[in-house]
Amino acid sequence: MSDLSVPEINNLARQLVKDLVPYASARSSMSGGAVWLNANENALAPAYQLDGTFNRYPSCQPKAVINAYAAYAGVAPEQVLVSRGADEGIELLIRSFCEPKLDSITLCPPTYGMYAISAESNQTAVNKVLLLNSEQLDLAGIFATEPKLVFICSPNNPTGDLIPRQQIIAVLEHFKDKALVVVDEAYIEFAPEASVVPLLSTYPHLVVLRTLSKAFGLAGLRCGFTLAAPAVISALKKMIAPYPIAEPVAQIAAQALSAKGIIQMQQSVATINRLRNDFIATAQQLPGVQRVWPSNANYVLLQVADAADCVAELINADILIRNQSSQLGLSQVVRVSIGSPDEMQRLTTAMQQYFSEPKPDPEIPEKREHA
Repeated sequence: MSDLSVPEINNLARQLVKDLVPYASARSSMSGGAVWLNANENALAPAYQLDGTFNRYPSCQPKAVINAYAAYAGVAPEQVLVSRGADEGIELLIRSFCEPKLDSITLCPPTYGMYAISAESNQTAVNKVLLLNSEQLDLAGIFATEPKLVFICSPNNPTGDLIPRQQIIAVLEHFKDKALVVVDEAYIEFAPEASVVPLLSTYPHLVVLRTLSKAFGLAGLRCGFTLAAPAVISALKKMIAPYPIAEPVAQIAAQALSAKGIIQMQQSVATINRLRNDFIATAQQLPGVQRVWPSNANYVLLQVADAADCVAELINADILIRNQSSQLGLSQVVRVSIGSPDEMQRLTTAMQQYFSEPKPDPEIPEKREHA
């Protein structure tokens, strides 16, 4: 047994680690509930089989997976890197292209929190240029920064908006020979016509992030992809772990990317898009919903009078949604992931009941709180 006490061990950590506020995932920040609509998962996931042979180390970049994703995305295999989710792709890009304490990244809140967390953990500064009306890029603000990487999420998480294609092209034109422009397309299967992958042949400094976590219903697999020019992929391969993809992950990913797997995915996307549109129509009629963002993903952002109260009341109904009010540029908003038809019916019933109940006067200090 070590003689070091817990405080002494904590003192050994780097100052950066002591100061870092870690990313709070939906799964880590909330537990319980019977209906999970807080993590943008696909409730319509298919089942897969494994061959049970795991005594050998896996390939760093399994050819079956690389070739299958290249064919699916319409790029060459040498333009594809597979990693532990798109999150690892984000971290690899920052570690490969940003000099700690010297370089910066630019991102556009409200957006996915891991861009900033990965930068901060690599001692890379973060330029935050808020979206205009939480929908469009502030091009002048972005152009005023001098980053190594620009992160654009489209469809954007948590708003669900598509960033206008011409704005992305404007960013690509401005940062030629200056920076990589990273477009996160984690949710692109819900709006495939908006993908910027065709622009890879024109802009070698464009990088596209993808994942099997959302439309493919494989969040538990942790399998993502980076699409980029071969020179970018080569740089990332120098930084990636020796065996980033476990053999079971590779086997299931290859099955998901088969012709049958892609058809299954597209069928679930059609169902989710229909359920999403139905939910948007319902939410727009609820008296306590102040704004409903248009969505091109498997979630919908709602502005309400009291986000914490709304989340707490739904927890009482055994339903988890996510409070996104801490995001820059947003106030009193909740994000609702689209679940199965039964789950969405339960959610709709619970929300209709919640918004039909009279609420306490917000000026009364004794307003009840939820633990």
